[in-house]
Amino acid sequence: MGGPVGRSSMPGEETRSRVRRGDRLGGEEARGDTRDAEGGDASGSGERGRRAEIHRRGASAGGRGRSGRRAPKSGKRRVLRWSASVLAVLILATGGAGYLYYEHLNGNIRKEDLTLGDKQMADHKANAAGQTPLNILLIGSDARDSKANQKLGGAKETFGAPPLADVQMLLHLSADRSNLSVISMPRDTMLKMPKCTAPDGEVFPASTRDVQTNESLGRGGPGCTVATWYELTGIRIDHFMMIDFAGVVSMADAIGGVPVCVDANIRSRNADGKGSGLELEKGTTSIKGEQALQWLRTRYGFEDNTDLGRAKAQHMYMNSMVRELRKGTKLTDPAKLMNLAEAATDALTVDKGLDTVKKLYDLAEEFKKVPTKRITMSTMPNVYGTGVNSGRVYPKAGDAEQLFRMVRDDVPLDGKASKRKKPEEPKDPSAPVGEIAVSVRNGTATDALGPASGRAGEVADQLKNAGFGRTGVDSNNVTGVARTAILYPSADLEGDAQAVAKALGVPLSQVKRSTDVSGIALAVGADWREDGAYPVSKGTEKTPDSAGALNGEDEKACMKVNPNYTW
Repeated sequence: MGGPVGRSSMPGEETRSRVRRGDRLGGEEARGDTRDAEGGDASGSGERGRRAEIHRRGASAGGRGRSGRRAPKSGKRRVLRWSASVLAVLILATGGAGYLYYEHLNGNIRKEDLTLGDKQMADHKANAAGQTPLNILLIGSDARDSKANQKLGGAKETFGAPPLADVQMLLHLSADRSNLSVISMPRDTMLKMPKCTAPDGEVFPASTRDVQTNESLGRGGPGCTVATWYELTGIRIDHFMMIDFAGVVSMADAIGGVPVCVDANIRSRNADGKGSGLELEKGTTSIKGEQALQWLRTRYGFEDNTDLGRAKAQHMYMNSMVRELRKGTKLTDPAKLMNLAEAATDALTVDKGLDTVKKLYDLAEEFKKVPTKRITMSTMPNVYGTGVNSGRVYPKAGDAEQLFRMVRDDVPLDGKASKRKKPEEPKDPSAPVGEIAVSVRNGTATDALGPASGRAGEVADQLKNAGFGRTGVDSNNVTGVARTAILYPSADLEGDAQAVAKALGVPLSQVKRSTDVSGIALAVGADWREDGAYPVSKGTEKTPDSAGALNGEDEKACMKVNPNYTW
């Protein structure tokens, strides 16, 4: 799939360097609850209030986070476009004028820090062939920071407010480059935010309450969105790409028409002015430019008028775009390629590891290795909140962690065989289990539930029964963690830590080096609240049905139109 990664986030105008983060793909609708283009709903006003609070604490943070408007869809096509457009640029670069143009394109690309969190992301584990997977976070910003973005985004009351990361998609390219998995996180997801330190030194403390995930962009920029993803999923993120409203339109125009399908006539606009403005007749229509942006932003009119339906529509668009680009009929005109190169670089905000056209091209080449039939789109399994958080969603216990674990362990979401990576053997072998000291703590607390009683003691007993006689319970530390982890401070204890994992059936991918511990520490997570063996060791490597997986070759997919938005 030649290009999801590269073009997922592209900012677009003079203000995009900072403000650009405001252009989230989910756009007006994505702002939907938070800030619908034509006027947000109740939940939206609440989020705007929180954003305003963040803005008062540090308006500068809002500027830095120019989130990339709908990274997902743009992302894939971008990479594809990059493959051809960059090749043309490299050919031109053989002459002096070509070199200057190449440097001009490099200068168009905006760069920001990969992560603004305090935690160091764990390294990838190589497979038997020494290959490692690649994870790119696509961010769509809803910033209204320029005239173009304000015109496209509407919602005048949000002009100048901190941007929201209303589109968040993680692209996972397998270590053997045989398959691509995509996970969308609904922008309405409630979670705890990690501490983020902005490039200018401003510190955003870790949140003490549940916060909507799209607010991460206003806490210093896209690097905080990356840190938030890592905090929740434990998935190492190698790069991010961000794009805004104007960027999506310019890229969609450069790519040309992409066919999409609706099962009934749709007009995304209601009496209160909510809606993207999308208007299509029943059946399949080829869309581009602003109409493509409307499709990607449509919330009101698809399925149950929630962000979940919008994510599904985005997945359909991305798959269709990839199929169209792979037909090879849209990127043969040199002039169009140059326009595409200009639009792409002008719309992109990336991490500093993707700061040149050549690096983006190399990345695109990696994605091109994946057959369309091995692309799987999914949405983080979730459940609706209650009370004041009614309408918001939370990760679904069990299913969400299963999806995250499959990505961490490089397991294909399409259920097909792939070369499986094998955890590296530690350089320092394990000591006899009777000599290994282990401290066990109860980290089973969640946002909704307190620590499960007696979990640290029960797991400690399992270790003692396995011969780990020097096992004790740390009753002073009950900080909640999403998944069970075994931490060790230095390389000489890695073998001992892996021995603990093997004894309990915990995947070796959850054995992590950490400077927060002085010896081997076992944190029993929220994924192991019940007595018995570690649950994942008994599970199957199957993508949960609740993830709504969609295959890249599914040409029959068609969005269900909400009866209240048809004509």
